Amino acid sequence: MREFSEDYLRRTREGMWDDSRIALEPLTLEAHDRILDVGCGTGELSRVLREESDGATVIGCDADSELLEVATGHDESIPVVAGDALRLPFPDDTFDLVVCQALLINLPDPAAALEEFARVSTDLVAAVEPDNAAVEIDSSVDAENRLERRARTAYLDGVPTDVALGADARAAFEDAGLEVCETRRYDHVRTTEPPYSEGALAAARRKATGAGLADDRETMLSGAMTEAEYDDLRSTWREMGRDVIDQMGARAYRREESVPFFVTVGRIS
Repeated sequence: MREFSEDYLRRTREGMWDDSRIALEPLTLEAHDRILDVGCGTGELSRVLREESDGATVIGCDADSELLEVATGHDESIPVVAGDALRLPFPDDTFDLVVCQALLINLPDPAAALEEFARVSTDLVAAVEPDNAAVEIDSSVDAENRLERRARTAYLDGVPTDVALGADARAAFEDAGLEVCETRRYDHVRTTEPPYSEGALAAARRKATGAGLADDRETMLSGAMTEAEYDDLRSTWREMGRDVIDQMGARAYRREESVPFFVTVGRIS
């Protein structure tokens, strides 16, 4: 399973669910008393689950103890437990709702994880998963759209798990013996515009140095991309990053990224 840093989770989940939580309605959070957030990371979804429920006990679970420390620092009132998604450290039927967000896309066998979720749930299992093949970007730097698509295509070709699972999670639920109740779409839109946050400035610097692309080099080269093609992409990527910084200096840079997430809910048979 891929590992993620606190900084990565902050950048990718920042602002998620701030605009609307309608897509979470099929979870009937207000009707559940014991909720488990698997792969909770730094606890963003755990806090949303508690806010939307009617006094439910929400517990976070993650294999990364460092991320759990950050989650506890954000909110000590939500208990967290270290554990593997395929071997949850809970007895059968401990919860009445088990949820994960952007977890199944990083697992080689999503159905196996869902079976484990079903083991510890008496009612519902839910997954909030993106379709990373359908990400849309609109940028004031013309080359950014094209280069992002090129990089994403190479990444999708080389990554060993189904990072576009979101829209097709139903099959994994059915393989796990769950009855799919509903799937809803939620578009997580991240906007960069003046005044620029420290996070936006740091992201621009990573583009200009090629650091962000370098993080995915091994994955890209695991697919059809050659080293020469990667080097060419990195060169043009860094040039694009310098254009981003120039536009930021003129307060002219704007970017909107839309990532489609799909909330799939299944009932224990």
